[in-house]
Amino acid sequence: MSPTTAASGALFERARAVTPGGVNSPVRAFNAVGGTPRFIRSASGAWLTDVDGNDYVDLICSWGPMLLGHAHPEVQAAVAAAVARGTSYGAPTEPEVELAEEIVARAPVERVRFVSSGTEATMSAIRLARGFTGRDVIVKFAGCYHGHVDSLLASAGSGLATFAVPGTPGVPESSTALTLVLPYNDRAAVEKVFAEHGDRIACLITEAAPGNMGVVPPEPGFNAFLAETCTRHGALFVSDEVMTGFRASKLGQWGLDGAVEGWRPDLMTFGKVMGGGFPAAAFGGRADVMSRLAPEGPVYQAGTLSGNPIATTAGLTTLRLATDEVYAHIDAAADTIKAAAADALSTAGVAHTVQATGTMFSVFFAEGTVRDFGDASRTDSAAYAAFFHAMLDSGVYLPPSAYEAWFLSSAHDDRAVQTVLDALPGAARAAAAAQAPELETR
Repeated sequence: MSPTTAASGALFERARAVTPGGVNSPVRAFNAVGGTPRFIRSASGAWLTDVDGNDYVDLICSWGPMLLGHAHPEVQAAVAAAVARGTSYGAPTEPEVELAEEIVARAPVERVRFVSSGTEATMSAIRLARGFTGRDVIVKFAGCYHGHVDSLLASAGSGLATFAVPGTPGVPESSTALTLVLPYNDRAAVEKVFAEHGDRIACLITEAAPGNMGVVPPEPGFNAFLAETCTRHGALFVSDEVMTGFRASKLGQWGLDGAVEGWRPDLMTFGKVMGGGFPAAAFGGRADVMSRLAPEGPVYQAGTLSGNPIATTAGLTTLRLATDEVYAHIDAAADTIKAAAADALSTAGVAHTVQATGTMFSVFFAEGTVRDFGDASRTDSAAYAAFFHAMLDSGVYLPPSAYEAWFLSSAHDDRAVQTVLDALPGAARAAAAAQAPELETR
């Protein structure tokens, strides 16, 4: 029986009258899958409850931050105590120092500066890289999303891919004229662009493991190759771990391959998990690079709510509770769901590929390994939309886009996982019925 949506529908109509598209971030509008977006009233553990009273197992986890699940009692208690002391001071606080120390202890960075969003983090890292090197050109990869920074909205990931927008109106050509876009996992393209423009390149920025075109892991040694190439040409290597940081593993994607392969970024960006569900992000890196920031150096960056005591308290508490056992639990739950999804789709005859990096994974409705944005673009969006709605009707909330990662938390217990497993066979059959004609003839 499908969940009722009357209250969500009414709220959506009200929202559309006062907010563009009725949402404050495009993918939430369900445009890519159709139907009525669910307005959430509350969440606890692995479950969401919408305004109509429907419960869903949450496989978005606020797009990654809720590593410990929703309304974790220890995080809530720490936040409540922080709120009782005041919500914002516009002055330095102890929690921001403690969170910075925690990040420096875990990640290969020497100094950290806090901001309020991942977009601010990447924007600031790019400005710092340009200021440090005295160069202007940026290199990025098609399908990698680094926030809605003008210079980086060229061949970005999920939101733009979902709506089939190659760039976006409002961004002048001059903003992207100094951005070079390459295919992901393509070493030859990287070598060529550095051979032609190496002395003009300020930095290369990449998602440490892309998650905004679906999860597309870097091929073995690819990040190490990027770091070495940047060093050889005097450019900075910026590793964007807004999504993967402290999520893909305890140490992020760097912990999965960087520590093994020997690469270290010059600059890193963080967000999501390190904010514990609050608007918080950071960028950090080598001390000599970070020392160019004001007030120590000439590169200006500031923010009224940067290092907010509530957000840094939530992030600090989350990281301190993110033990090895937490990641082992999420890994096990993810492995179970990945295997069950592959089995259900295979049984239903649906072309698919399941890919993962650490605890993050996604299901592409296409055959073969997905190694770049061109491969990801082959996914059957119609089949995914049918799959999505069948899962939603069975009480499982998936990303409302075929180009997104799936996330679990330590709160996904046996009941939550079993709810997902029970929903998969029917959703796979719905996807098979909706497959594009060219897939039906295979």
